[in-house]
Amino acid sequence: MIQDLKTSYGKIFEEALIQDIVQVGTYKEVKAGDLLMEIGSYVKGMPLLVSGVVKILREDKDGNELLLYYLEKGDTCSMTMACCMGQPQSEIRAIAETDAKLIMIPIQKMEEWTRTYRTWRNFVFESYHNRLNEMLNTIDSIAFDNLDDRLINYLNEKARINNNPLVNNTHQEIADDLHSSRVVISRLLKKLENLGKLKLNRNSIEIINL
Repeated sequence: MIQDLKTSYGKIFEEALIQDIVQVGTYKEVKAGDLLMEIGSYVKGMPLLVSGVVKILREDKDGNELLLYYLEKGDTCSMTMACCMGQPQSEIRAIAETDAKLIMIPIQKMEEWTRTYRTWRNFVFESYHNRLNEMLNTIDSIAFDNLDDRLINYLNEKARINNNPLVNNTHQEIADDLHSSRVVISRLLKKLENLGKLKLNRNSIEIINL
């Protein structure tokens, strides 16, 4: 665990904080598709992502999902941190986008480390800032961009975080993430294929020139 931790956070945290994290943190390895946190569950720890990608989703009153943002190596989830401070129920769903490794920090350490370690305090504030910007970008995309542009941005981001031009998602999964319908997404994907921008395969999409 300590080597993964130093690789991802060694330039952010001082050695004493690294050692504290090793002492109290719980190391976990998860597979792509694993549910890490469910809406309504009680938050008992904050994740530090040391490898892989995790997607964070919200759900409306009808049970439809919306992708808020991705967490990557060196990130944590600001919405989880907010829950940790007050110990309420989670308002987000976290699912492993890829195989991932993470360290869960007990919630009782949050306030203590904020007082003790300047690097931890800076990390928490910067994480809030970054996640807020990502959520504002999501809101702007919904409010101002058409679905064609949102779909293109979504596919490009998928390819980037997986470092692979092949997006292994069904049309329904994409529709769920974009808060749309499978029929609409399938029609837009076919349109992009006809324009030569991608190739549709069974349960995957090959990006050619988006």
